[in-house]
Amino acid sequence: MPQFIVRTSEQLAPLLQAFRKQAGLTQREVALRLGVTQQTYSALERNADTVGAGRLLKLLHILGVDFVLGDRTPASLQETPPDSDTPRW
Repeated sequence: MPQFIVRTSEQLAPLLQAFRKQAGLTQREVALRLGVTQQTYSALERNADTVGAGRLLKLLHILGVDFVLGDRTPASLQETPPDSDTPRW
């Protein structure tokens, strides 16, 4: 499955819709699982910047999507491998 880098809430909205459709779920079905109305979920999907972290994580779980955080520093710029016991100064 492809991974997406999301740096703004504007990028998140279309991804949420695409993941929902990929999961074969309607807005109503997702709303029921989230415990909100379909109208509330529709607004959340359009305006992802309004969703709190807890609700976003629950939504991603419903959609079968992992939330992964990573360092933006390319591995090639690191002086030592991240799993090395040698300290980086």
